[in-house]
Amino acid sequence: MAFIGIKKGDIIPIPCASVSCWYNYGDSDVVIVFLADATNAYVAGEITYFLLTGPLGHLHAFSLESIAKTYQISPQKAQKLTSNQKGLLLIKLNQEQAETIPKPNEELLNIYTQNINGSLPDVEVNNGGNFTTLKPSKFPFLEQVGLNVSRLVLETNATRAPWYASDPQVVYVVKGSGEVQIVGLQGKLVLNTKVETGQLFVVPKLFMVAISADENGLELISIVTSTRAMMGEMGSKNSVLNTSPSILQVSLNVSSELNQQFIEMMETGTIIVTPVNLY
Repeated sequence: MAFIGIKKGDIIPIPCASVSCWYNYGDSDVVIVFLADATNAYVAGEITYFLLTGPLGHLHAFSLESIAKTYQISPQKAQKLTSNQKGLLLIKLNQEQAETIPKPNEELLNIYTQNINGSLPDVEVNNGGNFTTLKPSKFPFLEQVGLNVSRLVLETNATRAPWYASDPQVVYVVKGSGEVQIVGLQGKLVLNTKVETGQLFVVPKLFMVAISADENGLELISIVTSTRAMMGEMGSKNSVLNTSPSILQVSLNVSSELNQQFIEMMETGTIIVTPVNLY
């Protein structure tokens, strides 16, 4: 078993069927967000997990005879082994117990974890924000869990240009607030709502999503349920609309002047748009 220390902003992939425990050895509260592809879970949409100890643990469910035989102990000791722990999911250690917990192995930090807050952004815009993606090429351990992780930070009133992915996206609001719009396959606005700290929303595959921060700014962590998902952008020079000018013009049915202005904005723009006065 590896004992790994984590801190704010760390991403740590947990492969399917792995056994893990989490211990807060600091002096402040810790919030851990678990995100996973639950399409193949026992209950679709819910992360499947099981406990080993405590009243809901596997050990507790087996007969005392079975436990005694397995570990070659007396039935009385088997009773204590399976029933002494009364805590369910979270337990509080006393000082003596806390002193026995192993210290994290610092040598394992760069192998099993990656701090997305400290990673070099893929896109950074002054007064707009930044966007960072962790891919298996940067963090090979992600390949084992089949996920792509990204972080979006929007400053006050900034906007993330619309985009879509070939696989579903799960998005968690780390802090701040703003507006999310999602458009479905038939060109219908299926979601237009405010989101704030602690909320989570899902973007189905090929649905397009745009996000705008309000005066509080906005920070999001999202996962795509594939390490090789295709991403389509509507803004910036990488926009899927950045095609032949004539094809674009007839597709939009606009004047050549507006079409040229649109092309120039895509060529010079980015996926993060700073606040603008439209009137």
